[in-house]
Amino acid sequence: MNISEVMKPDDVLIGVSASSKGRLLQQLSERAARALGVSEHDILAALTNREALGSTGIGAGIAIPHAPIADLERPFALLVRLTEPIEFDAIDDEPVDIVCLILTPPEGQAKYLKLLSNVAKQLRSADVVKEIRSTSEAEHIYSAFTRCDD
Repeated sequence: MNISEVMKPDDVLIGVSASSKGRLLQQLSERAARALGVSEHDILAALTNREALGSTGIGAGIAIPHAPIADLERPFALLVRLTEPIEFDAIDDEPVDIVCLILTPPEGQAKYLKLLSNVAKQLRSADVVKEIRSTSEAEHIYSAFTRCDD
């Protein structure tokens, strides 16, 4: 599954401010709930439960919080650039400034692994990450992030 199938240019948020990992997950849950018509509480609970299993901070200032959400009809993603890095319990203990939220329907999780893999691949690309960190236009970030869709 390609990133562009679950994300639009409006799903790139620049200049998000959060004081903590918990507060960021709450803000992401609020935004996703509005976009999807799904319970904010359910989204936050699913993300919090997933983080309890182990941080989704993959290192190099990047996190990919993800969770299946009951009643979700289609996958959804948000790409966020924070104004200031925050502690995220990442595997390298470095603070995070780029976050890609991925929410999926609970059934058929195997098919969503390709989406997670594509997101991780893009966020491991030095060129893509440089563009995310330096570009002020959400549409340019979206283009860089979805450039390598299969």
